[in-house]
Amino acid sequence: MSKFRPLQDRVVLRRITPAEKTAGGIIIPDTAKEKPVEAVVVAVGPGARDERGQVVPLSVKAGDHVLFGKWSGTEVSIGGEDLLIAKEADLFGILDNAS
Repeated sequence: MSKFRPLQDRVVLRRITPAEKTAGGIIIPDTAKEKPVEAVVVAVGPGARDERGQVVPLSVKAGDHVLFGKWSGTEVSIGGEDLLIAKEADLFGILDNAS
C-alpha cells in the first residue's frame, strides 16, 4: 500500500476473503458469495476529538483482525489494492487469536 494516513477515527481495512469451498468440499460460485465481513486493519487515524477538544485514540491498531457491518465503509483503490475505509464505530469488535 502506498503512503496513506486516515484522518480522525477512520480505519483502512483489507477484507479477508473466505474459503472457496464449504467444509463438505462444495465449491461456492462467485455469484453466491457474500461480501466478507472480516478484515485486517491496515492503518488507523489518530482518533476523534471529544467535546473538550481532546483527541481520543482508537481501540484498534494496524494488524488487528476485526468484524464489521456488511455495508459499512467506502471501497477505495489505493496503490492498485482494493481496500475499505470505515469509521471505528462501524467495527463490531476485534477477533482474538485470528490467523
